[in-house]
Amino acid sequence: MNTIYKHFLLIIGVLVLSLTSCEDFLDREPLDQVGPNQFLSSESDLASFPINYYSSLFSTHGGWSTGIGRLDDHTDNQATSNPNLGLYEPGNRLVPQNGDLGFGNIRAFNFFLQEVLPKRTDNALSGNTLMIDHYIGEVYMLRAMAYFDRLKTYGDFPIVTTVLPDQEEILVAAAERKPRNLVARQIISDLDSAILLMQNGVSNKTRLTKDAALLAKSRVALYEASFLNYHRGTPRVPGEAGWPGASMSYNSGFSINLDSEIDWFLDQAMDAAKQVADKIELTANSGVLNPPSRAEFAGWNPYFDMFSSRDMGKFDEILFWRQYDLSLSITHGVTIYIERGGNTGLTKGFVDGFLMKNGLPIYAQGSEYKGDTFITDLKENRDERLQLFLFDEDDPVHIKSDSAIFTAPLIINLQEVRDVTGYRSRKFMNYDPSEAPGSDLTATAGSPIFRAAEAYLNYIEASYMKKGTIDAVADRYWRALRTRAGVDADYNKTITATDMSIEALGDWGAYSGGTLVDPTLYNIRRERRNEYLSEGIRYDDLIRWRAMDQVKNYIIEGFNLWDEAYKNSIYTDPKPGEVTSAGLVDDGSSDANVSSRDLSKYLRPYQILNSSTNTIFNGYNWSEANYLAPIPFRQMQLASPDGTADNSNLYQNPYWPAQPNAKAER
Repeated sequence: MNTIYKHFLLIIGVLVLSLTSCEDFLDREPLDQVGPNQFLSSESDLASFPINYYSSLFSTHGGWSTGIGRLDDHTDNQATSNPNLGLYEPGNRLVPQNGDLGFGNIRAFNFFLQEVLPKRTDNALSGNTLMIDHYIGEVYMLRAMAYFDRLKTYGDFPIVTTVLPDQEEILVAAAERKPRNLVARQIISDLDSAILLMQNGVSNKTRLTKDAALLAKSRVALYEASFLNYHRGTPRVPGEAGWPGASMSYNSGFSINLDSEIDWFLDQAMDAAKQVADKIELTANSGVLNPPSRAEFAGWNPYFDMFSSRDMGKFDEILFWRQYDLSLSITHGVTIYIERGGNTGLTKGFVDGFLMKNGLPIYAQGSEYKGDTFITDLKENRDERLQLFLFDEDDPVHIKSDSAIFTAPLIINLQEVRDVTGYRSRKFMNYDPSEAPGSDLTATAGSPIFRAAEAYLNYIEASYMKKGTIDAVADRYWRALRTRAGVDADYNKTITATDMSIEALGDWGAYSGGTLVDPTLYNIRRERRNEYLSEGIRYDDLIRWRAMDQVKNYIIEGFNLWDEAYKNSIYTDPKPGEVTSAGLVDDGSSDANVSSRDLSKYLRPYQILNSSTNTIFNGYNWSEANYLAPIPFRQMQLASPDGTADNSNLYQNPYWPAQPNAKAER
């Protein structure tokens, strides 16, 4: 067989079954590869298989960083020192010459199901039947999540649910890209299988559960419904003008009623979300905003603790989480990086979007907003999510023997430990002194993966998209979220006071397709944005909402530096051995460490250096092609009957040329 097909990584790959005996979500050394004749025959075999794939499909804390707290970097919510030029500098991102499409995990899951399902039918698996079914359900869910990742990245995608033989004709045919709505339906089907088979409460929720699968189903269905809705009229949606799949003979019989398809996905999202939200109450917010004393580093606010506890399984709202264990050297550095800035920061646009406790936007008459001269000012009487999860000048950084107060952002520290915008997130902070005794990588606070609050939000959004009104169920969920946040539960008060022209200045979610959305939908999106501060869902939301068409010369801003904060002694007093002793330099030169006061009183992290090498100085600029990733050129060749990209079953995505190293067309 031709070598090109021997290396067809899209479909074939090399199946390596890296297996563990671990029952919880803890990384351990894999066992030797085991053949199917000796493996996948008992409950313990089946339990071992899916664990190995958790870390590749679910983002969690790890290493020297703020963990999942950095996943919202490069959005309108959050920024890091180095901007993502591939997203926001037109012409920077190119069609890759090489690369695979991520079929390795999918093939492994296909192998598992192909081996195990016949044994289940024949009663040839030893062990507890309920748990055997549960582990099979886990693999269905993992395959669904692997496909969901591909759907978000590429849209249309090949659907392969069996292990294929190494035969050229079969492999090329299997590379046919299926319309994205059919890929999403396949994902929903896998999740339905998982829901039927799985249990709840397994391993203190460090393993996947039925409720997690229901939440994932609502997430996938809402994603696809909103993508089809807001991207309609573009070639990214099957059946619409310019859709590249229309030119493929294998799609000749495809048709779609877009309105009906969107409604179906919305129904799926609402049903799955309601099953979770009706069952699980939100974790309580005590209203206490800081540790009362050094001895009370935990327990002062369950809502705060939920994001930093070593045992997240005790919170009903947590549906799935990752556990860490110092004795197994399974740790992370999140706590100490939060203490030191972590090379990230929330944006002014994000912070400004949080409501006052009375339910009014900060600009509305009667809001009682105190301004942003100091961070303590802007937090006063605000949504308690902002008060809890944003450091201000008076908050404790830690409560060790030498307790420290935040005082001022570390905006000119070394890049690795810098407050990039001046607004430091406090979510995932654990005040237990043993979590960050020094510079060691010893933190063992858990990492949340799925929590039930998303089900509340998914239902509210899906039901409004479908009905154009807030139904009784959505009303109940929305009031619960606002009440937990310490905000007036009357969302209509907020909607009436919302000025979309002001909200649009700092929130890309105010738009879909370059047009402002209505105030009700916007406030649903605002609720989602604020509830999931620093949890890594923002980029996916912006993509599915088509919320970046209008991003042209968008300037990222942070805290108010030049009214009063610049006078703080942390920036002016010489301190031997301190990296901040140089003071503030705002002249735009290579020595500059802050943006010029002549540009704005707010810190602009990407306008510090004013030179031709700073290609993002004038702001973020979005390219429409980036709503989907380009197909690697080599994969197009490999999926072609004659080895040419022109005849490939893998057609290129809209506005990306079918050429290697080529720029996006728009």
